[in-house]
Parts: sequence; C-alpha cells; structure tokens
Amino acid sequence: MLSLTGWVSRGLVLLAMVLATASVTTSGEWGEEGESHVQPGQGDGGTVGQNHPPPFLRGWGGERDCQVPALRPKMWLKPSPAAALRSLKQRSPPISCPGAFLPGVTYAELGSHVALTCPGGNPNSTTRWQRHGGSGLPSDSGVQQGQLLLSHVDLSSEGTYSCQDGAGLPLGSVVLRVGRLPGPPSVSCRASNYENFSCFWTPSVETHLPTRYITSYLSPVKSVGPCVQDPGRPLTCTVSKSQFWSLYRVNVTEVNPLGSSFTLLNIIAQRIAKPDPPEHVRVEPVPQAPRRLRVSWEYPSSWRKELSFQLHFRLRYRPVLHDSWSVIETSNMSEEITDAIMGLEHTVQVSAKDYLDAGSWSEWSPEVRAWPAAGQVTEPSQAAPDIIELDPPAEEPSPVPDNEPVTGQGDSVEKVATLVSLGVFAFFALVALLLFAFLVWIRAKKQSKEADKHQELLAAATHLKALPKGQIL
Repeated sequence: MLSLTGWVSRGLVLLAMVLATASVTTSGEWGEEGESHVQPGQGDGGTVGQNHPPPFLRGWGGERDCQVPALRPKMWLKPSPAAALRSLKQRSPPISCPGAFLPGVTYAELGSHVALTCPGGNPNSTTRWQRHGGSGLPSDSGVQQGQLLLSHVDLSSEGTYSCQDGAGLPLGSVVLRVGRLPGPPSVSCRASNYENFSCFWTPSVETHLPTRYITSYLSPVKSVGPCVQDPGRPLTCTVSKSQFWSLYRVNVTEVNPLGSSFTLLNIIAQRIAKPDPPEHVRVEPVPQAPRRLRVSWEYPSSWRKELSFQLHFRLRYRPVLHDSWSVIETSNMSEEITDAIMGLEHTVQVSAKDYLDAGSWSEWSPEVRAWPAAGQVTEPSQAAPDIIELDPPAEEPSPVPDNEPVTGQGDSVEKVATLVSLGVFAFFALVALLLFAFLVWIRAKKQSKEADKHQELLAAATHLKALPKGQIL
C-alpha cells in the first residue's frame, strides 16, 4: 500500500498531468492523440526523387550521413492540424545522403525505363555494351548516343554492365540495382518506465534496396531531439528523459536511393506505459500446509521504484495438469496461495502495471513451478505399517454374579431418550385421535338435530293440509 507521502507525491504528479493535458488540449497544435500523417516518397523511374520529411527531422539517430535542407522554422511554431498536414504534403528539396549508399551504382524502380551512361564514353562515338556474368543483354535493349537503354526493368535486370569503344578498349562499367520506393513504416511505441520510451517499426514495402532510417521527436516545448537508434536493436529507437504525462510527436522516416516515406505518431508516455515483467519470481511450499504456496517477486530492473510511481501486480497459478488459471491482484511484493491442490505440481506467473492503472499490464513473467509441502513425497512407503497391540484393561470382578449383558452409560441414555420420544409421540397421537372423534361426534349430533326439525315441519304441513279450509282460516 502507498504511504501518505506516496499518495501526496502522486497527487501532485496527477495535478501536473491535468494541467499539462489542459494546456495541450487548448493549444490546438497537436491534433488527436495517436494521429499519424504519412507521405510516401515519390520518384520517377531511373531518377532519384524524394519527398522531404517533416522539418524536425535532422538526421538524428545515427544517420549522420543524411542531411536535410533547412526549412522556415516559423511554420512549426504554432500550426493548426490542417496547416500541419498541408505542410507535410508540400514538395521540398531531396534528402542528401552522401556516402549512405554505394557509389557508382545506378538505382531504378521496378518496371521503369533506364538509360545507362558509359563513364568514359563519347556520345558521338561508337560504344558497345556487354553484361558481366556470361548473360547477354536483354532482347529489348538498345544503344542510343552511347547510352544503353533498358525497358521495363525487373530484378533479373540487375547486374554490372561494361562499355567499350569501337576498338574494343574498355571505357568503364555501371552497376544497376532495381527496387521499389519505400512505404510508410508501421510504428508503435511503448514506455517500459516513467523516464524513457521506445518506438519500434517495421517496413511496409519490400524495396530490395539499401535502406536507412532517420528518427526524431518534437517535444511539448517544441524542441527537437533524437530518437536514438541502437545498432544492437535494429528497427528501434529510444527517447530518454521524457515527461511521463506530456505529448510527443515521433517521426520515423525510411530512406532509400529512390525516395523517402515517413510516419508521424502523437503519443503520451503515460498511455503507452507497459512495464517489463517482474523479476526473480520465487515459489516455495509452506511447511505443514499442504494447500499453500508462498510466492514472492521483485520490481523489474527497468522500473525505478519511487513513492509516486509504484506498481501493482497480479499473479496467476494452476496445477500443471490443468488448463484454467486462477488470478490474484495485490499491491504487495509477495502473496500466499491458499487453495493449491495437494500432491500436484503448480506453475505460477506474475505481471505488473502502474499503480494508478496507467497504460497496460506487462507480459507475464516466465513460469516457475513448485509442489505444495505434501507434494514433495512422490511415492508412498511400501513398508508394512507397524501394528501396535494394546493390552485390554483389567476387568474388576463383579461382587454379584449377573448373567445379563452389561451395557455402558451411553447405551442407557440412548434407550431413555428413545422411550421419551416414543411416549411424546404416543401422547400427541392420542390427543389427535380424541380431537378427531370429538369433531365427528359434534357433526353427527348437529345432523341429527337438523333431521328431527325437518321431520317436525313435514308433519305439521301434512296435518294442516288435512284440515278443512274454513277451519284453517
């Protein structure tokens, strides 16, 4: 549980987050969170045509060979989303990457028409071309003013082409590489802690050409910084010392000899927080408790533990032979499983998340297995159990011989209770029988009186009917 100091510290951080978010929302400079603008590189076949990336791209992230012409910075001081999008679509000078790609190589787009120029040839003299490797020139090729013309080139057109003068003397050679324009890379970002975040990308087009990436970011205060690429982790860059609650705009530009294409991604580090899994997970049996396991773990080394940025955890466990998991959430660094199945091996994993539910849960830690305390004995003992014989207690002689069996006190109490129960039942049964008989007698007596009364009325009516009419009146 967070202490009072931790809650106060986190409360101040949340207040700063709210103020920063309100500032970003009212400024209208960034657009919606997660918005990305993509402008693919463009180029005509046989020529190098590139589209300029956003103005905060400055050859960061290890791409010192690539240089970007400077643009007017005032365009990006306070642009509206519509103005920003229009500026991204503007045509600009190409990216210059001297030394970034192989010298003396001609690059062409698949399906285009290519004209190869002889390095030491004269357009007005006779020039002959041949292809290295024993394969001849394509059937639809031709020579015009010393240039070799190739139509609808494909990957099979790649190779080294050499030229000679009319006397057969070599003049030079040209290497042809064929490929595609780069597509907008697919970019995602993740914050494994509250100090840094990393972005990952994958190319969307197989270009068949040498490719470089230029990565940078625009901070909330409009400063430009490098998203640093690590040679040991390709297609990844990291922004260090970021503000956990602020909005950043990240750029990833893919560049090849035919052009460039970029993706812009608006992110808030708090929303992409995803810690690394907890480390040093240990599972131990609890002595004398065959249904308990004690689990403990440590913070991931990438997440520096502070009062205002703590983690809470969830652990899941199951018997190895079962498929369904049980899950427990806790803010502690250890937990005790109380419903383990005795005699079965269990597997346990732990994951972590920001204490205030920012971002998402980490991946699960590697599985750790353990047996409950009783499960450590894998086979029952085959030895015959020891039989302990107890001597019967000595019987005291009865002073008066009695041939009846002796019953214990418990049997006497049980018999008395049975007799009392039978007596109570018999009493209530007798009362019920007497009550029923009384009700039957009352009913019979009532019916007898009604019958006598009816008989008297019938006799009186008969007597009146027999009298003369005058006597009746």
